[in-house]
Amino acid sequence: MRPLPTAHVLLAVLIAAVWGVNFVVIDVGLAHFPPLLFSALRFAVAAVPAVLFVRRPGVGARWIISCGFVLGVAYFGLLFIGMHTGMPAGLSSLVLQVQAVFTALLAMVLLGERPGPVRLTGMAIALAGIAVAAADQGRSGPLGAFALVVASAAFWGLSNVMTRKAAPPDALSWMAWVSLVPPLPLLALSLAFEGPAADLHALRTIDPAGIGATLYVAWLSTLFGFGAWGFLLRRHHASTVAPFSLLVPVFGMTSAAVLTGERITALGWVAAVLLISGVAITSLGGRRPQPVAGTAPDEQSPDDQACDDPAGHNWLARPAGRS
Repeated sequence: MRPLPTAHVLLAVLIAAVWGVNFVVIDVGLAHFPPLLFSALRFAVAAVPAVLFVRRPGVGARWIISCGFVLGVAYFGLLFIGMHTGMPAGLSSLVLQVQAVFTALLAMVLLGERPGPVRLTGMAIALAGIAVAAADQGRSGPLGAFALVVASAAFWGLSNVMTRKAAPPDALSWMAWVSLVPPLPLLALSLAFEGPAADLHALRTIDPAGIGATLYVAWLSTLFGFGAWGFLLRRHHASTVAPFSLLVPVFGMTSAAVLTGERITALGWVAAVLLISGVAITSLGGRRPQPVAGTAPDEQSPDDQACDDPAGHNWLARPAGRS
């Protein structure tokens, strides 16, 4: 496998930075909007302009709709509620990485995959990190909010497996059309549980910070992030690109510490080391490149494993060679 060019390395790091800082920006948005309304706005602002420029992905409508509910309504709804009820931004960026374990477990149950001993070891290490993080959060914040973020990671894992099963040929158009599904269900849930008065007040009193947060999570984190990540995966092996996603909690925790003063305890650092190490082993351990028909030996593709990004989606590691 050829190494990434310097420009592509810088792009991968930039994507990780955008996705990491995204958690602090979500906190800014949650200061202006109720969580379910903010999640609805995120998808509405991302999807409406995107579908004007990208064609519908070549998958059945049932996959688009079902993944829209799992990814948009369940995953992001629970994440935003968890952060709104007390889960810190930096810790959220870290805990969400346990989605790699949920993805592997759900793939084992739903797709019949059998993780080898290396990946099982990674899963155990990552779960130990979650246990340490829960103990740390239990001393300083609400465990209920922590549980909501862990539950959101489980739905992220489910959306990864669903995306892998659907096998969309174009990740950006897939994400754009999936984003069309959540706004109305999320708005209905917001009206039912957060109330029309709270929603109208948030929209009437919106200020530049609220507008900026919405545009960041919709356009930078979603459209730019997914588009650029897909660009890299179309040109390089997924196993070469995927490790850069492990930088997301690094940027997330650092930006939260610098911009919001979020303090990382010694126990928090232990949890971070365990979780990131476990996710790295789970995601990348045990992969063996296999020859793909029509490719040169140095263009062999990984074994069709899913590459999970931390912004809420799965990018398929389909053999694509280089373009």
